[in-house]
Amino acid sequence: MSNMCGEAAALLTAVCWTFNSIVFSMAGRRVGSVTVNHIRLLVALVAMFPVHMAAHGSLLATGQGWRSTAYLALSGIVGYALGDAFLFEAFVLIGARLSMLLMLLTPIFGSVMAWLFLGEYLKPLEITAILIAVSGIAMVIGSNRSVNLGERRNFRLGVLLGVGAAAGQAGGLLLSKLGMASGASPIAANQIRVIAALAVIAPLFFLNGRLGRDLEKMRDRRALGYITSGALVGPVLGVILSLVAISHAHIGVASTLMSLSPVLLLPVARYLYRETITWPAIAGTGIALTGSAMLFFI
Repeated sequence: MSNMCGEAAALLTAVCWTFNSIVFSMAGRRVGSVTVNHIRLLVALVAMFPVHMAAHGSLLATGQGWRSTAYLALSGIVGYALGDAFLFEAFVLIGARLSMLLMLLTPIFGSVMAWLFLGEYLKPLEITAILIAVSGIAMVIGSNRSVNLGERRNFRLGVLLGVGAAAGQAGGLLLSKLGMASGASPIAANQIRVIAALAVIAPLFFLNGRLGRDLEKMRDRRALGYITSGALVGPVLGVILSLVAISHAHIGVASTLMSLSPVLLLPVARYLYRETITWPAIAGTGIALTGSAMLFFI
């Protein structure tokens, strides 16, 4: 862990997620969040073919072995298909703020899973740094009181879905790390994950007519541009970086640094959307950055 490659990749992943949240939010206002969630994976799949060709000289990831491929495929289903579906539904039921607070369970779930299945042991100082960073991020998210929390009658279901989304993200990272243990590259791993997720999602959308409606909405060229740029930066570049991160750092450490997007969004909210930044948000930023810095120097 000494070369900080994993930690740096995790921080860059958070930057990608920050960009994602902006452009996907813009696209969602135009065509709906469900459509954005579907089309981004289609764009990511198309983009992964030339990326894999440039990196490995072939369009498709092959020769990974059945065990590695199975882990990576399951990772795509758990992370992309289930985890993201839970998160998008939680957004609807309890709002983005509370949903993102529940996603802060990801580093905790990830640390426990990695300890149970990979034997990854965190040092006491690393655990302390993770708790400090997560607390700071929670303060930043909690300071935003402008988001609708959804209908109270759906509160319990929304919370369960938010917890499920966090567990899904952590489980996806664990399965990805297991899949790459035999030497699969992050680029090959991501292509397998995207293909597996779409293999599960696409038939369902095709049968209920959702796929045709989503594609029809892509006549909105601006929405298509937002989704395309977000897919290239998120499910392509961002996920590849996240796989690099977990290959070189403990899952708990990497997932904590990946969760910094709400902190990175503060200057965007201030200067792009002219939102007022509260003192709790500023204090939370300082705490989150302190915990994150500790993860680099421990």
